[in-house]
Amino acid sequence: MRAWIVGAAALASAVLAGVSASAAEPEPSDWEAVLAEAKGQSVYFNAWGGSQNINDYIQWVAGEVKDRFGVTLTHVKLDDTANAVAAVVAEKTAGKDADGSVDLVWINGENFVSMQEKGLLAEGFATQLPNWRYVDTANPSVTVDSTVPTKGQESPWGGAKMVFFTDTARSGPVADMPKDTDALLEWAKANPGQFSYPAPPDFIGSSFLKQVLIEQADDPSVLAKPVDEATFAAVTAPLWAWLDALRPALWRGGRDYPQNYPAMKQLLADGELGIIFAFNPAEASAAIAAGELPDTVRSFTFPGGTLGNTHFVAIPYNSGSKAAAMVVANFLLSPEAQLRKEDPQYWGDPTVLAMDKLPEEDRKAFANLDRGVATLAPTELGPVLAEPHASWMTRIEAEWKKRYGS
Repeated sequence: MRAWIVGAAALASAVLAGVSASAAEPEPSDWEAVLAEAKGQSVYFNAWGGSQNINDYIQWVAGEVKDRFGVTLTHVKLDDTANAVAAVVAEKTAGKDADGSVDLVWINGENFVSMQEKGLLAEGFATQLPNWRYVDTANPSVTVDSTVPTKGQESPWGGAKMVFFTDTARSGPVADMPKDTDALLEWAKANPGQFSYPAPPDFIGSSFLKQVLIEQADDPSVLAKPVDEATFAAVTAPLWAWLDALRPALWRGGRDYPQNYPAMKQLLADGELGIIFAFNPAEASAAIAAGELPDTVRSFTFPGGTLGNTHFVAIPYNSGSKAAAMVVANFLLSPEAQLRKEDPQYWGDPTVLAMDKLPEEDRKAFANLDRGVATLAPTELGPVLAEPHASWMTRIEAEWKKRYGS
């Protein structure tokens, strides 16, 4: 009897120890312990896979974290971040609260807000990462995403700002290009079939709708608050009126839409579109360097401002490789990784680091970057229009599909 009791007690102790160990979360404040735990772990990084230069950059990151930290990084290529969110939702519903399929996700906006609200994210870690000391914390969008505080549950990865591109060999100088969405509508009517946008919920297409909504809304300040169903129709009426007026002038008469930004880029290269847009100021230069667009393509923005934000990486609550995911997130914030990412020959994505926080050698390296012939200087990008509250896009995407989707 005594032997059974002793055995049962030992078993219970072992079980409790196992529970305690599995429940223990890595503490980024003890970075050496994080590095030790991360060694040998695998990270399944769910990130958009629709751009070869971004895919190549992530592969470079994978090689670096393997060599330096013993972390195996696998890029799970997504066509929509919502798919990663849905996977974590399904796992939580099924009670899979450990060793989930997603260890790190490239995210922002409504996808982040949805995961945070549903309790699908690991506890705040970003502000304790060693490389956080370099982050441009004067930029509020590194700690607030779509008006929602990130609480350290997202680590900033890059900046974004909407820019427009045109082939000046066909369209004329950028000085003659539209200066706001009203002028863009008139341009599209005067050049039928030469403009379009990706169908939501594609990120670039949805971002374009945000730009139009901010410009056309009678009172844009209401967009900083969650959607009020009682006023949704009235607030968004100018958006639908603008899109209704645009539709007959769209590429293919609005019967079809480009699948995504790469599809728009190809249509510009083929001469089917006269104006396209992206969320990266260096995108045109990178495409020229890659031979995807002619060297006569140039960028322009709206003097009154275009949409801007920060994109992030986040760790799901049920990742079994949280330490390794933190190591990857920290490496993504390193001056070395950020410099390579901002270089148009690799990606051209704007950094989230503050130049005055960097060592002098790194500051010089950023200053000496050749951003490319079609990239506007930071002083030429114009004001940043803040993202609306994430709930607006959830509703607008659904309403767009009802009105214009096939």
